[in-house]
Amino acid sequence: MRILLVEDEPAVVSVISRGLTESGYEVSVAPDGLLALDMARNNDFGLIIMDVMLPGKNGIEVCRQLRADQIQTPILMLTALGTTENVVIGLDSGADDYLTKPFKFQELEARIRSLLRRRMSPVTVNNTSILRMSDLELDTDTRQASRNGRVMTLTATEYRLLEYLLRNPRKVLSRVEILEHVWGIDFNMSTKVVDVYVNYLRKKINKASEPELIQTVVGHGYMLKETRTDENS
Repeated sequence: MRILLVEDEPAVVSVISRGLTESGYEVSVAPDGLLALDMARNNDFGLIIMDVMLPGKNGIEVCRQLRADQIQTPILMLTALGTTENVVIGLDSGADDYLTKPFKFQELEARIRSLLRRRMSPVTVNNTSILRMSDLELDTDTRQASRNGRVMTLTATEYRLLEYLLRNPRKVLSRVEILEHVWGIDFNMSTKVVDVYVNYLRKKINKASEPELIQTVVGHGYMLKETRTDENS
């Protein structure tokens, strides 16, 4: 497995490269964002590990450009900025996971395994490529979402979240369950990230007078359901 490590700190490069090589990975290094773009475009890597703060072009910009180029290689972002807001910015740019410095090498390895499992073994529940709830549809072949004929543009994370909800209709899903299935079981971040992305999805799914489909179950999590249940009825 070839891994592209995008990092400009020599000490960090040395530790990560040595550890990954000893674990059997083939590691290539890019010390700046511009070289990272060129290498990712012209080589077949199984995974990209990328720092956010880079010379030339930062990791967020590189990630956005790669996704715009339709390069879907899993990207693990490394950063010292670990607030929920920073994590959301990184994930919105197209990153698949986010690891805050400092970290133990064992945690990095766990994240890598999780991302590779997700890539090699996508979740399949049934043979149909169309998932539906009321007038909401998701085509898992084309990765296109629509509601009542209105096509929605989703980020990679929004897509995974919507797919997970559609594969578990009318079921209460806790924030921890959603984190584990959408971001990977090794994802270690506040469950506030789930709330942020549910809010993103709601804004894209619900327009005008369209009924709410993603229901909040107070104290438990979320549920995809046709109509809100009136407990007093």
